[in-house]
Amino acid sequence: MRLLLMSDTHLPKRAKELPAELLERMALADVVVHAGDWVDAATLDLLESRSRRLLGVHGNNDGPELRARLPEVARAELGGVRFGVVHETGAAQGRERRCAERFPDLDVLVFGHSHIPWDTTAPAGLRLLNPGSPTDRRRQPFCTYMTAVADAGELTEVTLHRLPPRRAV
Repeated sequence: MRLLLMSDTHLPKRAKELPAELLERMALADVVVHAGDWVDAATLDLLESRSRRLLGVHGNNDGPELRARLPEVARAELGGVRFGVVHETGAAQGRERRCAERFPDLDVLVFGHSHIPWDTTAPAGLRLLNPGSPTDRRRQPFCTYMTAVADAGELTEVTLHRLPPRRAV
């Protein structure tokens, strides 16, 4: 099962549209995961129309319409791997412990909010992934997203993709 992971798209405030590379990858993915801060319901509509399956949550910058359509926490078994998605996990220090305590029934937790890519595993085995942002790099050198494969209860081929800088219009 091929996965495409993204978060913090912030459209149309941080960019006018999603990067073409991300849209191309969406066509290849069995599941698209979005960890919140869509900002615009049109982005949710686009992902719903182009994804085979969408697993998403709302974030702190999402208004009433998005909050009505998306949960705060989403869960799904994908390729035999127990996934959770949430927007915020708090400060980096102590993140693994807090998340392992809050989500003891998960194998992988995808989160966003910071726009900072993250890939660690808690001592109890919970893998934490933040794909960064494909549209707002903040203090990072690149805008990013992740791909992965979930199959037979294992998560493999986790890859952080760097997007080329956007051209000024």
